[in-house]
Amino acid sequence: MSEFVLVAGAWLGSWAWDEVVPELRAAGHGVHPLTLSGLAEKKDLAAGQQTHVQDIVDEVERLGLRDVVLVGHSYAGIPVGQAAERLADRLTRVVFVDAVVPADGESFASVWWEGREKLETPIRENGGFWAPLAADDYAGQDLTGEQIARIVAGSIPHPGTTLTGAAELSRDLGELPATYIKCLLDGPQPGEDVAELLKSEHWHLVTMDTGHWPMFSRPHELAGVLHRAATGG
Repeated sequence: MSEFVLVAGAWLGSWAWDEVVPELRAAGHGVHPLTLSGLAEKKDLAAGQQTHVQDIVDEVERLGLRDVVLVGHSYAGIPVGQAAERLADRLTRVVFVDAVVPADGESFASVWWEGREKLETPIRENGGFWAPLAADDYAGQDLTGEQIARIVAGSIPHPGTTLTGAAELSRDLGELPATYIKCLLDGPQPGEDVAELLKSEHWHLVTMDTGHWPMFSRPHELAGVLHRAATGG
């Protein structure tokens, strides 16, 4: 079985996977949810984009993991995609959960759907951090009131330097064995960059009829998708 390293998106920590972890372990996998520097219990650590990449690489190497499935949700797709390149000899698959994918020389902010300034301006105005979403921002994402309250309570401001720092890739991301999970309530189609990557024989698309945070809205279904991605089903 595989060794899963799970990395949640902006504002979140390893706790975001609490309902997914037991199901993957019950299926026989090793599971290692990871909090990135500057977030959750690591909120006091300084962080930049490459810090987050190194967080992931260090965790895999520290634990001596092989047959690794790296899972990156939302923002975390950017450091996960870079870490996957550096861990190729240990890697089974990369899974992007409704995620942004890295492009060499580009940042999360530079590909922001509203334009770079729409993200960088509020980060500057908030002391260098990206403020978490409010409860109302989660409407229409297949989340219960209780689930929304849990996300909001656990979220903390996200260090802006991780969002504005450039990704560093030395080869085509399409060469990685990858599964892309598109959450349909967050948009019916992947972005153009992901659509291009999905032309690769190494990439596979899976859709989920839920919102952008499936680890909260559909943890059982998400665990099943991750299991099948790891086992080739």
